[in-house]
Amino acid sequence: MKDTMIGVDLAKNVFQVHVASLTGEVRFRKKVRYPQFLQFMASQPPTLVVLEACGSAHYWARELMNAGHEVKLITSQYVSPFVKGQKNDAGDAEAIVIAAQQPEMRFVAPKTEAQQARAVLFRCRDRLVHQRTELINALRGTLYEFGVVVPKGIAHLKRIEEFVADDSVSLPAVVRKECRDLLEQIDEQSARITEKTHAMDGLSKESGMVQLLETMPGIGPLTALAVEAFAPSMKSFRSGRDFSAWLCLVLRQFSSDGKERLGRVSKAGQADIRRLLIIGAMTRVNSASRKPRMLVAIALANKMARTIWAMLTKQENYRDTVLSAAA
Repeated sequence: MKDTMIGVDLAKNVFQVHVASLTGEVRFRKKVRYPQFLQFMASQPPTLVVLEACGSAHYWARELMNAGHEVKLITSQYVSPFVKGQKNDAGDAEAIVIAAQQPEMRFVAPKTEAQQARAVLFRCRDRLVHQRTELINALRGTLYEFGVVVPKGIAHLKRIEEFVADDSVSLPAVVRKECRDLLEQIDEQSARITEKTHAMDGLSKESGMVQLLETMPGIGPLTALAVEAFAPSMKSFRSGRDFSAWLCLVLRQFSSDGKERLGRVSKAGQADIRRLLIIGAMTRVNSASRKPRMLVAIALANKMARTIWAMLTKQENYRDTVLSAAA
């Protein structure tokens, strides 16, 4: 059905299907339960299927492509303006089709199974790091209640261990026991983080993209794997600036009446890649800079994002422009 588009509102148990012509004429609407969905879609002639990007959308995109359909994903923020009246499954499925028919609509590239697996590993490690930070802060807070001030950061953990182990320090027995319990939990989390890091290092050695990105100063295995796991194909961006804007490393615009007004950097976009690029940029920023260090780091992260686009588009290793000009 070359002249037909199918919009699917994904759910856990019941999927809403909206079939319409490319001119907007409704062919039929149907509710399909989870066990029968794939069989129902396989019975339909190959056509364009549009899904709203959500937790299971990439899995279903791969399954539908295997069934012979062309699949596009669209973010919920672009679907919402086309919902008519009250929100429900049927209205959402119709809105997906209407949004996809807009000529300037932007779509999300479906992820491969390998990309999703890398994303899961990245998220697991990130979650463990957050949990360890919570435990360290709980330990610092407990000691602070008894007059012991410990600076932030895992670098001071050894100092805490020595303090808790020192029996000459006046601490209630219950508090000392709880502090030791927290230290054991922190050690367990650190061991798990190390295990995940080794697994990510192993994956980075298997990926040509990761090895290519690691040739850029300020980019390590974590950042490179994040780009591979969370970023769509660089071919979906017209330029490096578009990729940087997708990461929200450019200034927000509040322009009107021909006058350009720029605000701060937004916190939207892909937060993991943006955060790691800024951290990597911070390692390269000269502390002697007259401008605020974070401002310079964000500007450098913006440049790094554009360079990543160029490297992946041309499949070339990093080249230092200053050294190249000098040569």
